[in-house]
Amino acid sequence: MPAAVTVCPHPVDTRTPRVPETLAYSLTLPAALASPAVARSAARTILEAHGLDDVTAAAVQVIGELAACACLFTPADSAYLSLRYREDALRISLYDGHPRHTHRRLAAACDGRRRSLLLLLACVMHACDSEWGFGESAEPGDGTRLWAVLPRAGARAYGHTT
Repeated sequence: MPAAVTVCPHPVDTRTPRVPETLAYSLTLPAALASPAVARSAARTILEAHGLDDVTAAAVQVIGELAACACLFTPADSAYLSLRYREDALRISLYDGHPRHTHRRLAAACDGRRRSLLLLLACVMHACDSEWGFGESAEPGDGTRLWAVLPRAGARAYGHTT
């Protein structure tokens, strides 16, 4: 009897590899009070799965602050979170649907309000020797992009001081 031939694909290892370089996740969050907690919880799980336990303390704080701000500002029903690990740094982006104001004074007032809500984030980023900011976003769906780049060494040091 001839050997059976199969065209089924080989089984794929669906476990997440514990290497940071494969970290690339996106998550749509409802613009709700619970969303920052959901974002923090998801981030903890993702970072652990990729062997980045040493950056968790700083990353979870940063993600919670950005998510809270995005959920407060978005006029839409959702915000969008993106996590990537590149060049030994965790890159966090949050997009909300709040468009940039065209009037100079309104834009300045809105930016000032956003900065005042992100004072704790600014302190964490300073402690991690990191960069962050916000500005107009052309994707996804326009609005504002909030971002933070968290170098692993700075986040690790922050985790040892908290």
